[in-house]
Amino acid sequence: MTFRRPSTAVPGSGRTGGRGLVLEPGRERPRVAPDTLIVYEIPPADRTRFEGFQSVLRTTDTATIGGADIAAWRAATDKRRTVRRFAVAGIPHAPTLALDAPSRAEVLDAFAALGRDVWARPTTGVGGEHVFHITGVQRLVEVADFYADLGQSWLLSEDARNVDRRGRRHQLRIVVLGDRVLRVCEHVQHDPDAPCNEARGAVSTPLPADALSARHSAIAVDATRALGLPFGGVDLAVMGGDCVFEVDVHPVIDVEGGLESVALPLVRAHLDRAASGPVDGTVC
Repeated sequence: MTFRRPSTAVPGSGRTGGRGLVLEPGRERPRVAPDTLIVYEIPPADRTRFEGFQSVLRTTDTATIGGADIAAWRAATDKRRTVRRFAVAGIPHAPTLALDAPSRAEVLDAFAALGRDVWARPTTGVGGEHVFHITGVQRLVEVADFYADLGQSWLLSEDARNVDRRGRRHQLRIVVLGDRVLRVCEHVQHDPDAPCNEARGAVSTPLPADALSARHSAIAVDATRALGLPFGGVDLAVMGGDCVFEVDVHPVIDVEGGLESVALPLVRAHLDRAASGPVDGTVC
């Protein structure tokens, strides 16, 4: 059962496969309470709208993996929280400064502090949209004005130096479930000034999961756990030094081999959770 998008009609309500799923606050039992619920494809901008549903879902014995953990979703969605969690857990990541309606002086100071070769990104984004590589003051000012016009908070991060001799950006997308690596892809971006996302033109090549080193497997698992997620897609640069960029709550599975390598293990894990029952009264 897959929940696609939250409904605004009833708090804690939604649509699943064309049927209504209603979990209402104040009721001893929800009107519909599935044994297992697979939550997927909730866009970052919509996740706060989904929190009412998650709150009520936690009061049921419905088995779901990470679908009811509001704090984990917030930590992964708001990159300011992501950076703080990574720092506490010792996850390797680029030095980063958060900017919320900054003055021109604050922007210039942040740029200088990070070495004048930086990446700007919104605190909540998707698919590499509104992400910029900046090496000069003029471009910095243009980007700052762009975010100001959107009324958007943003981050500046030191460049990860994940560039090969041909000037191409490299990073890995590692899909993790618990302590297992399900899928590994290498992303190669020929434009060094563009984010290393498939949506921005990067070429994705699946790699054997067992080809990943023990160290990089551990980094991916630890990064996911640092955010409180039992499942996620980790963006890790290994060229130029280990650097975790983010953990995606809902990594794309509509790709070659995605059904076998990710979707089926994820469904099995949900069914196993349903069979074993809630652990310590929780469902995530």
